[in-house]
Amino acid sequence: MLTHTQITLCPHSSCVKVIYHPLMLKKYDRTPAGAEGRLESAVEILSSNPEYELIEPRSATKDEVLLAHTEDLYESTRHESEKSPGKLLFEMAGLAAGGAIMAGELAMKGEPVFALIRPPGHHASRDSHWGYCYFNNIAVSLLNLQAKGMISSAFILDFDLHEGDGNINILDDRRWIIHNPSGRGDGAFLQDAKRALDQSPDVDIIVASAGFDQYVHDWGENLSTDAYRQLGLLMHDFAMERCQGRRYGLLEGGYNYEDLGKNVLAFCEGLRGIRK
Repeated sequence: MLTHTQITLCPHSSCVKVIYHPLMLKKYDRTPAGAEGRLESAVEILSSNPEYELIEPRSATKDEVLLAHTEDLYESTRHESEKSPGKLLFEMAGLAAGGAIMAGELAMKGEPVFALIRPPGHHASRDSHWGYCYFNNIAVSLLNLQAKGMISSAFILDFDLHEGDGNINILDDRRWIIHNPSGRGDGAFLQDAKRALDQSPDVDIIVASAGFDQYVHDWGENLSTDAYRQLGLLMHDFAMERCQGRRYGLLEGGYNYEDLGKNVLAFCEGLRGIRK
């Protein structure tokens, strides 16, 4: 098991920025999302690749989180943390939300960004949460970009196995387009995602609720590793044509710990526009 991560400074202008904090390796709750060992394969494969730069996030402030959530939910998460392993839950949730904010801001420069963060967020609604989620990282990120006058619209591609009901609850007006692809097998799933992207109006940025539990050797028993590359490529092409190259992804599900790294890498390679 990894106990320390070497932060790699990328010498290339085309690097993918990977938002990650070493604390993310720690167990913070008793769910599959918060268990020890979940992120190690992804950290190992990305930190050893010179074309990926690992950047540590700051924690989101209370005001930033409250753009997406009620104060009651914020405080209840703080209280839940007192019973969590190492009392780390609240700190981890803040780092995940802060990492999502950083990812969105970096993506505004037209660079591909991936946030290797946990807890996931797409089941966290404005005033409730479930499904291993606490703060809605996607919503916190997008609403902070909006509050700073940087965007007024976005496409959210949520390819997690489970529908992101929290995304839908918080981002419930026309400026936010949310699509959860469906279909058995790579072909049908990718066709559904492409159709939605082709039919979308222009937006200011595209972001993925990047869940890897649709994987053929994970809970969904559905998608190959190459399908994640193709999803990244769909986002790359959409971003280049429709939103000035602005694209990023935030980790959601994915519970085959051994293969998570290669699936995340495949998605990031697609996000870069690498075609194989």
